[in-house]
Amino acid sequence: MLKEFKEFAMKGNLVDIAVGFVMGAAFKEVVTSFTGGIVSPLIGLLFDTDFKALKYKLKDGTLNNAGEMVGEVFLEYGTFLTNVLDFIIVAFVMFLLVKGINNMKKKEEPAPEAPAGPTQEELLMEIRDALKK
Repeated sequence: MLKEFKEFAMKGNLVDIAVGFVMGAAFKEVVTSFTGGIVSPLIGLLFDTDFKALKYKLKDGTLNNAGEMVGEVFLEYGTFLTNVLDFIIVAFVMFLLVKGINNMKKKEEPAPEAPAGPTQEELLMEIRDALKK
């Protein structure tokens, strides 16, 4: 069983998938920092607010003995929109990557047609003539 697992784990496709997964995770971090550090502040600048801080209060809280607000409930749609933007950027880059790889692949040339040989009737006539001899 250990030998079978080793053969399975060392197959080329599985290793390729693992490398792709790790690269995708690293790329996701780059996109997240790009969105959070560059795109969100620019959008916030346009709307005069911090994009990630956009939220809607669903429930008011109460003050505790220490003077802190507790029990507030928010719908944090700014964070959700930022994550949707991250997804769109990652999906678009993956689309471009796959499209580029497909364009780089050699176009498969159609196989040359087999040379036209004798027809069935011609072969039968050759066999008949060979039998006559």
